[in-house]
Amino acid sequence: MRILYHHRTRGRHVEGVHIRGIVGALRELGHTVSVMSFPGADPERESADHQAVGRGRLAAVVTRLPGMVFEMFELLYNAVTLVRMGRAWRNAPPQLIYERYSLFLFATIWLARKRGVPLVLEINDSALVERVRPLAMRKLARRIEGWCFRNATGLVFISTYFRDIAAEAYGAVAPSVVSPNAVDLPRFDPSRFDRDRLRAERGLTGRTVCGHIGVFAHWHGVDGFVEAIAHRLESVPDLALVFVGDGKTLPAVRELIAARGLSDRVLLPGRVPHDEVASWIACMDYAVLPNSNHYGSPMKLFEFMGMGVAVVAPDYAPVAEVIADGRTGWLFPRGDAAACVERVLELALKADERRRVGDAARDYIASERQWRNNAEQLLTLVPAGATA
Repeated sequence: MRILYHHRTRGRHVEGVHIRGIVGALRELGHTVSVMSFPGADPERESADHQAVGRGRLAAVVTRLPGMVFEMFELLYNAVTLVRMGRAWRNAPPQLIYERYSLFLFATIWLARKRGVPLVLEINDSALVERVRPLAMRKLARRIEGWCFRNATGLVFISTYFRDIAAEAYGAVAPSVVSPNAVDLPRFDPSRFDRDRLRAERGLTGRTVCGHIGVFAHWHGVDGFVEAIAHRLESVPDLALVFVGDGKTLPAVRELIAARGLSDRVLLPGRVPHDEVASWIACMDYAVLPNSNHYGSPMKLFEFMGMGVAVVAPDYAPVAEVIADGRTGWLFPRGDAAACVERVLELALKADERRRVGDAARDYIASERQWRNNAEQLLTLVPAGATA
């Protein structure tokens, strides 16, 4: 089947991982997949050079515009999409369009309906959720979104939370599935790494290592977690923390660690390329996700679990859809930093439990949460005979 994957993102970081995962899985299933990206972006490449190029002058300028102006550009992008889609249709008419949903983008669905081609929409965002950048044209965004959700052939929601709020707000939406993120298991395979050598190179020999990988932002809670656990580390002398990533709160965390004299206990290597993430996870005995949100499906959960590293995580519904408390990870009441710290400290002394739960986490990923599972699931939304 000829599939056209369309997205309007910059294709970087987590979104790029997701795009590559789905595209690769569809190709492994025997389908021909072409990717139509935002001009200047190429998520199928992930080299350091691409990251610089992928920003693209156009994207860099547009994303800095004031809210109302930025949203007008998003609306205008429908015209760009119609032109590009028309060209793609002339070159190789798709039998299925798979689109990563973007606010204000409706042209692809309109064109697919006009030409009788099924279109499956992947929902990672919504005008219904609280946003870091508030919507200036919220009512219009929701009207367009409701139309898209009702007129797509099928919807892939990354969490049940997204599906529930969409159904409540928009009524009879298209047939849907809930498909959390996944992982490239051969890439995230602990047997690929010399754990002892990596730990020695990074000053972690003889330590029990709890880690985290992600953006240092207030809503991820890393700064609050480090502050809450800093004065407790002396109670578990062998415990070391490794927090990989960067962001706005990283300087404050560095200052806190230096002020407490904990530089030998808390390692902050900064952001690393995605192809190095697995090597850092290989150094960890278990992991912590201090905070998340009501609707997201954190990619890091799947990458940790795929490596056999179980996670201490908040009990938001999308997280609890993936982690079974005490079996494939450990949950604590969301927003309760003290409970998170206590669980991390307790597990530092329970090597057998960490190994047992870590092994179960990898088994779960292997059976249910590889990208192939997601690809097979989305294809169930395509009507039989629609692509003949």
